Amino acid sequence: MELEPELLLQEARENVEAAQSYRRELGQRLQGLREARRQIKESASQTRDVLKQHFNDLKGTLGKLLDERLVTLLQEVDTIEQETIKPLDDCQKLIEHGVNTAEDLVQEGEIAILGGVGEQNEKLWNFTKKASHIQLDSLPEVPLLVDVPCLSAQLDDSILNRVKDHIFKHGTVASRPPVQIEELIEKPGGIIVRWCKVDDDFTAQDYRLQFRKCTSNHFEDVYVGSETEFIVLHIDPNVDYQFRVCARGDGRQEWSPWSVPQMGHSTLVPHEWTAGFEGYSLSSRRNIALRNDSESSGVLYSSAPTYFCGQTLTFRVETVGQPDRRDSIGVCAEKQNGCDSLQRDQAVCISTNGAVFVNGKEMTNQLPAVTSGSTVTFDVEAVTLGSTNNNEGGNFKLRVTISSNNREVVFDWLLEQSCGSLYFGCSFFYPGWKVLVF
Repeated sequence: MELEPELLLQEARENVEAAQSYRRELGQRLQGLREARRQIKESASQTRDVLKQHFNDLKGTLGKLLDERLVTLLQEVDTIEQETIKPLDDCQKLIEHGVNTAEDLVQEGEIAILGGVGEQNEKLWNFTKKASHIQLDSLPEVPLLVDVPCLSAQLDDSILNRVKDHIFKHGTVASRPPVQIEELIEKPGGIIVRWCKVDDDFTAQDYRLQFRKCTSNHFEDVYVGSETEFIVLHIDPNVDYQFRVCARGDGRQEWSPWSVPQMGHSTLVPHEWTAGFEGYSLSSRRNIALRNDSESSGVLYSSAPTYFCGQTLTFRVETVGQPDRRDSIGVCAEKQNGCDSLQRDQAVCISTNGAVFVNGKEMTNQLPAVTSGSTVTFDVEAVTLGSTNNNEGGNFKLRVTISSNNREVVFDWLLEQSCGSLYFGCSFFYPGWKVLVF
């Protein structure tokens, strides 16, 4: 009976904790509702502004086009009028000149006749002589009305119905976009963006991915294509970015509405090649190495051991040069200056001919030869820590998967000592090879 108050007190405490947890959960749901309401309100307001601006622009453009067409047609009327009136003006001048000549001749003849015969014989003689030089029976030809232009405007009234049909079908309002961002995966110096369709009735032909820093007001295109995954590079660590995606329907020209923007960032330090190594030229971010024409040879290592077990290390071959069996792309436990290749102890690598080397020994299995555009990935996982029960000389075992051109090889890699992170490197004996690491 003495324990009953303690049990009641314990139960009360548990109920209080449960109520507090319940209150927190409800608070989070209220916050979710507020964000959902805000998204609806803001997207509705933005959609109204877009619709008003678009149709105002459309009205202005259509009015301008109609005015330009009217000016063109009026100019055609002016041209036809001027070109066809000119011959009539010339003919009118000729006729008016003939009328004036005839009137003068009539007046002169009437005066000569009134004088009679005798004293006026000279006047009659001069009049008769003058009249004989004028072709009183020659009349200019005047065109018939059917032979001169009769201008009219040919206007197709059905254009109004066709324009009306297009206008009534122009534009749609979507309650949600047909695609949404599904996942953001951080990479050293990059973020993998994956998206998917959420509208089963929508057939996508292309996708368009944009991103921006959260401090920027401007999104920029980073990918357009048919894939549903893309790695955005040149990402600064610990900086927030926004991503959005839209799609273009099959056979359509316009893009769908944008997905809800998703925020992501990478906490991983970008992979960089060692700067200042003779024989290789680096990009500004030091994630691209180009084998130059220098006669110097050797392994170009990463600037630091930035590759950790459990991550995926990716090399993308941008351009190729002449291959050599001593070429190598891979990872190693430590730098060994003076080596011409990663085909050595404490390293695993792939040669440009596809051969795989583990601690300097070539494996029986090999991958396809490396070509321009090839992507080579390394996935390393810790398998055993401490001493092994064999005589292979290692006390730290790693499981390595190398993938290239849709093929992969999996093997165990024994190291002399444990290491929390690995270096990566490459070596090429001929110029022209360019490798991006991420």
